[in-house]
Formats: sequence, C-alpha cells, structure tokens
Amino acid sequence: MTYTVFGYGSLIFKPPPHVISEVHGFLKGYVRRFAQKSHDHRGTPEKPGRVVTLIHKEEWAAFSASDAFPDEDIVWGIAYTIDPAFEKEVRGYLDYREKDGYTLETVDVWGVESNGQETIVLHGVHCYVGRNDNPSFIGSEPLDALAHKIWESVGPSGPNKEYLYNLVEAVRKLAPESHDSHLYALEKRLRALDCLSDLGS
Repeated sequence: MTYTVFGYGSLIFKPPPHVISEVHGFLKGYVRRFAQKSHDHRGTPEKPGRVVTLIHKEEWAAFSASDAFPDEDIVWGIAYTIDPAFEKEVRGYLDYREKDGYTLETVDVWGVESNGQETIVLHGVHCYVGRNDNPSFIGSEPLDALAHKIWESVGPSGPNKEYLYNLVEAVRKLAPESHDSHLYALEKRLRALDCLSDLGS
C-alpha cells in the first residue's frame, strides 16, 4: 500500500522529499485556519507565531462563534505519494516537521470531473490535523490581532508573514476558483501593515 500525505499548509509550497506523484484536490467538512501556535518554525517559545491547521468544520463551529467566515468547509491542497523505498525516511521527516501539536488522521481527497461533478479521487490519505485539545492550539482570534501577530513573528524558518504569503500564492495557483476567505482576508491585512511600515521608514 502506498504512502500518500495531504498537504494544506507549508507542504503545498515546500513539498516533502521523494514524491513520485501528486494529485491536486480538496477536503470536505474541514476549515483551514491560522489557529496553531508555532514555537519552532515561524516563532519562538517566548513569542510563538501562527501557522495553519486543519480542523473539522463542526468542531471549529462549536467553539469559534466569532469566526468571520462560518460557511466555508472546503480546503484545497495537494496529495503527495511517496516513493515506497523512502517511506520510513519521509514519515520520520514529516513527523518531526509537524511535531508541534499535530495528529495524524486519514482523509478522502475530492476532485472535480470534466463535467463539473465532484468525486472522491483518493481514499485513506494521511493528513496532519491540529486537534483542539493539543497544547499548541490557540483557537479563533480577531482577524486584526491575528494579522499583527503573524506580521511581527519570526522563527528559525523565517518570518511568519513569509509563510502566509507563500501559502496564499500557492493556493491561488492551485485553485484559482477557491474562496479561502480567511486566508485572503489575512493577506489583505498584512499587506496593509507592510504599507504602513514602509511609510514610517
């Protein structure tokens, strides 16, 4: 059985090694939110940044009544199939990369046929999901405050805002028709902060 993993965050613009094929598609019943603290990549233990996590839609709705985009439940990403000869190596690599509060689940990946009908294209794909009971989960934050946190945070992997900009660009290329309002609203706020910073310098 092949090892396939679904990327919805940094894995979209920074794929895992030893990929032999990839499928573009989406998950149903989930939301992608900047609701996970990053102590090790895009922030520090003292000043954690924010990265995206995948959360079950019903679970998110139960404790995030303040979410600005309550109707979204589709998340676009890429399913990567790994060369079986390197499966153990890649599993270890991803477990380490996603160690800060993520849990491994299996999901179905959907696609759109030429006639416009949605259909499942892959079953049982591995996916790192941030559950709300993990210590790095931060939950829903006001968009302006969240944007400022992302804009100012920096970690060993670079500026937090670089992560967001890379993700926005990758999602737009992947699915131009997608409506990831949470992601695009944050981008708009960060661009505004960049402009204010440029004016003040």
